Order: sequence, then structure tokens, then C-alpha cells
Amino acid sequence: MAYNKVVISGINTTELTVLKEHEKIELLKEIQKTGSKAARDKLINGNLRLVLSVIQKFAGRGEDIDDLFQIGVVGLIKAINNFDLTKEVRFSTYCVPMISGELRRHLRDYSQIKVSRSLRDLAYKALQAKEKLVTRNQHEPTVEAIAAEIGAKRQDVVIALESITEPVSLYEPVYSESGDTLYIMDQISDKNDVDSRLDELFIRDAIKALGEREKSILNLRFLQGKTQVEVANEIGISQAQVSRLEKTAINRIKNVI
Repeated sequence: MAYNKVVISGINTTELTVLKEHEKIELLKEIQKTGSKAARDKLINGNLRLVLSVIQKFAGRGEDIDDLFQIGVVGLIKAINNFDLTKEVRFSTYCVPMISGELRRHLRDYSQIKVSRSLRDLAYKALQAKEKLVTRNQHEPTVEAIAAEIGAKRQDVVIALESITEPVSLYEPVYSESGDTLYIMDQISDKNDVDSRLDELFIRDAIKALGEREKSILNLRFLQGKTQVEVANEIGISQAQVSRLEKTAINRIKNVI
């Protein structure tokens, strides 16, 4: 696959360095205080692996991986320019939505699916508001917050953002363990099928056996469609804890089934 290339945009990915969080903060302080180009270049180079990890989620859509990488770097530079040192947030946590936003904006602008001008304009305002809120609050905003920022209805914002979202292949992997990959197509079934009904009953029983926090995380993630960052902010734990509890819950359900 394209994102396994060793050289992307002329950069040997095996030689990329990774900065520690305190090193990033020190470089940001130097950049904001003196405008040091050397510090900026070092900070950019020290976060290119983060850009690579983000663009992998956008690969496989017919886009050149070199182009995605360069666009991701633009998002990284915007994050450097807008990061607020007075906020208690990790630089990498702030970077990811900025890089993702830049990539989504590119895919939206060059999408082959035609969307009405009014929806596209609303989606563009929503993305601008999202970037503004990320800069202001140092975390990814909810759909409600974006809607309030631009004075629109929540459902209109959801529809607008979904209208510019790239379609997903039925063969997109959604889960993989021990070489057994689960694809989106595997989750599509006939509602009248007896086996499907039995699976649904087993899943319900498995969910009932979960703890309240695990149930809450699955509800927020898969029924309300919130990101792990949004879930973490809502229930008051770290994104890493959300990720771990989510995986544990899914594995427990899988074992029951």
C-alpha cells in the first residue's frame, strides 16, 4: 500500500526523529519568543511521524500519498502557528484535529461527488468554526458547539458535514485480530435472517454484562458517533483510557458471541 513507502515527498521516513513533549514545548516557546526558523524546522521535522500516522486514515481514496503528506504538513504548521502555550494540553493532541481538518478540507474541495452550493457553504463554515474552536479551547469541539458557533441547527450541520465526507468502501476493514479482518460488508445483513436475529440477541446480552462506563463509551462512540477525544472530555478521562476501555468492551462482546 502507498503509505508503506519508505520515501514520501523526498523524505526518508525511516530517518524521522520523534521529539518528546517537553522538547516540543521548549521549541514552541522559542518560536513564539524569537521567531526562530531553526526551532520551527526542528519542531516540524520532529512531528512528521505524527503527520504520517494521521494520513494513513485518509489513504486508499485515490489520492497521491505524497500530496496527502504535504497537506498534512500544512495542518501541522497551522497547529504550530496557533498553539496556545497557556493551555494545559499536549501539542500532539492539538495537532491531530488540525492535520485531519486540513486533509478533510482538501478531500472536500476535490471530491468527485457533487454537493449543492448551500450544503457546501454550510460545511465550509462548520469546518472553519471547528478549527476556530480547536484553537480557542485546545480540544476537538462537539457538533452542538459548532452549530452554536455558526448559528445553525445541529441536524443541518450534521447533514452538511456528511455531504462532503468521502464514501467508504464495503471492503474497508473495521476490526482485525490474529489475522482475521472484519470488513464493513461483514456487518451488513438481512434483517429477516434468523442467524442475524440470534446474533443481535447475543450482542444485547453481551452488552448488558458490561460495566456502566464501558456501556457509556460504546453508546457515545457508536450510537452518537462521537470521537474518542469528545468521549474523553464528556466523561472526564483521558483519550488513551477511552481507547483501552473501548477495545476491552469490544473484545468482551466478541468473546461472548
